[in-house]
This record gives sequence, C-alpha cells and structure tokens, in this order.
Amino acid sequence: MKNDIAIVGGGIVGLATGLKIKLKNPSVSVVVLEKEIEVAKHQTGNNSGVIHSGLYYKPGSLKATNCINGYHQLIRFCEEESIPFEITGKVVVATKKEQIPLLNNLLQRGLENGLTGSRSITLDELKEYEPYCQGVAALHIPQTGIVDYKKVAQVYARKFQELGGELLLGHAVQDILTTPTGVEIIHDHGTLSAKLLINCAGLYADKIAEMQQKTPLNLRIIPFRGEYYKIKKEREYLVKNLIYPVPDPNFPFLGVHFTRMAKGGVEAGPNAVLAFKKEGYKKSDFDFKEFMESVTWPGLQKVAKKYWKTGLGEYKRSFSKYAFTQALQELIPDIQDSDLVEGGAGVRAQACDREGGLIDDFVITENSGSIHVLNAPSPAATSSLSIGDTVSDLALKRLDVR
Repeated sequence: MKNDIAIVGGGIVGLATGLKIKLKNPSVSVVVLEKEIEVAKHQTGNNSGVIHSGLYYKPGSLKATNCINGYHQLIRFCEEESIPFEITGKVVVATKKEQIPLLNNLLQRGLENGLTGSRSITLDELKEYEPYCQGVAALHIPQTGIVDYKKVAQVYARKFQELGGELLLGHAVQDILTTPTGVEIIHDHGTLSAKLLINCAGLYADKIAEMQQKTPLNLRIIPFRGEYYKIKKEREYLVKNLIYPVPDPNFPFLGVHFTRMAKGGVEAGPNAVLAFKKEGYKKSDFDFKEFMESVTWPGLQKVAKKYWKTGLGEYKRSFSKYAFTQALQELIPDIQDSDLVEGGAGVRAQACDREGGLIDDFVITENSGSIHVLNAPSPAATSSLSIGDTVSDLALKRLDVR
C-alpha cells in the first residue's frame, strides 16, 4: 500500500512533524522510519534539556520565529500531557568588559523577539540569582526552562500512533528512488512507497537528501561533539539554575555553561570539537569514511583555517580537565576540578556550506517528491512543534489535502 507521507528520522523533529500532520488531517497516512530500535536516541536524547527562550536568534529568522512559537507550544503540550518541566530563568554573564557590548546586543535581540521581562541586572542582583557566580555585567532571562526531551519525544510518538500514524523502528534507509508518483524508499527490511518524503534525519539529513536527489548538496552536516562534566552532588549548591557566558558571535555554539537538569543533577559544558564519526559520542569513536567526508569538505577547511586558535582551545578542554575547569571558573571561581565527574556527550548536526559558513539558521528545502530539514540543531527541540507546523503545512499543501 502506498503511504501519503514517509518521514525519515524518529527524533523529536520527525515525530513532531508526523504528529502535526495527523492532527491537521487524520486521513493522511503517515509512516515514520527510524534506524534505531528506540525513538530520540541521538540529538534529542543527548542534549542538555534546556527550554530555550529565543534570546540568541536574529529577529525574523526561522530559528527566532520557530523557537518562540515552539516554546509556547511545548509548554502547553507538557502541561496537557503531564510531562514534568520547570521555568527556571537563567543568567547570561559577561566576565570581561569587552563582552559588555555583546551582552547589550543580546538583550536588545531578546526584547525584539518578545522576551518581556528580560533585563540587565546589577552584580548584587546576580548574586541573588546565582550566589557563587561572578562577572562584570549580566542579564536575567525569565523564560528559560528545563525538560527531559526524550520524554517529550516519547509522548509525541505515542500520540502520533494513537492517531493512526505508523512508527517503524529498526528500519535504516538504504536508498531512495524518485518515481512518477512519489518515492520508493529501500530500507533494510524491504521497500516502502510514498507520495512524499520528509527528511528529518538529523546527522544523516545530508545523506538522505543526496540519496533522493542523486546530486551533491552545497552543504554538509558536520558532527560536533559536545562533552559534559557533572558536578558532584555535594557541590551542586554552587549552581541554582542556569548560568551562561556571552557567546562568541562567530560560532553557533553557546560556550561552556552550567545547567540544572530536569532529570536531576547539574551539568557543566559543553565544549565543541569535531567528532570523527557522525554518531561519535566518545573520543575513541572513529569512522574513516565519515571522518574523511568531514575533513575534505572545503567549507570545514575554510572554517579550520580561519578559526584554528578557537578550535585548539576546544580540543584542549576536551583532553584537559584542568583547562575545562579553568573555563568554568570564569563564571564560578569556586569550582574545582575535583568537583567534576565525567558526564555524557552529545553530537550536534551542524550544517556547513561550501564557502566556509557554519549555517546559523534552520534550513528547510523542497524538491520533487520531498521536503528536507537540512539544518535543525539547537534550539530544534524547543522549536519542534513549530517546525512540525511549518513542515506539515508544506507537506499538506503538496498533497493538496489541507
């Protein structure tokens, strides 16, 4: 039987998209294919669990509009489905005077994005929010929160199936053929046909797109591993909620920070280093083919040439606990390397174009028979229901059934 829509990728974006399609038109047949035997195993299941407010993103960008809309949808969804979450607020702290203009720019951007109540705070107020934090200037952002995104994705999956959606776990896509009436998806259990393909494959989104298009993309998904430490239980009092530095405007990473987790405990990190495998969560993980695809990409070579000093600093923090601790001490001087125990790691699917740009915004493209979500790193989890709205509207319009 031909499906109306096949979604590749059972992470939080693919599941949210499937759910939105079924909510908008229950008669549309939708199947989600996921190569793992569980949903949300990769980016969704290995992130910091932060409900992002929309502070960092250029007003009017896909990230800004989808994050802010997705934020409100996510909170309503968690309330309706009794998923635990907490709106904690966070502080963003300048540790050097030269960062103050960037901090002021962040506040202006947040206010333009509708973050009412976000404000500059005095250093005395900073101590009230985070008694052990130091800096020369700070912002308080009340909208930020924490949640377990794996739980959220699992509820998306359950509701999607309750509405008649089909979820095929352990179905890795091997090839995609375009036909006069849609696509044929060849997976490791057979073949599946659909009128429309939606690609939400995260770290492998570029590979799925090239399978379907049969032509190279002008971007490549580069895997960046983010490594975390956890603060020992007896020292968790050093962090009340969330403490962030002023991010480097040249990079789509937020710098090492402190996060109280929805699952309990406090994480410190992450750094951002090139992973030597798409799903390389350990330093020792290595895939020669995937590594060569990354390092031979002209765009990454240009990034490395321009920002090699920053990259070396990230690798230094990766291999030196002392260096990692030094970075954290800029925000909390009392933190010591003895307070840190090794935590987990996540891998960010970061699109890099051929010209050397680390693409900051979400990227959603369309062609004959398909819709591709080609860049959806953080804040994609916060934005998931809004991205699902965006992609489901495109899909239903393509099927002419909305």
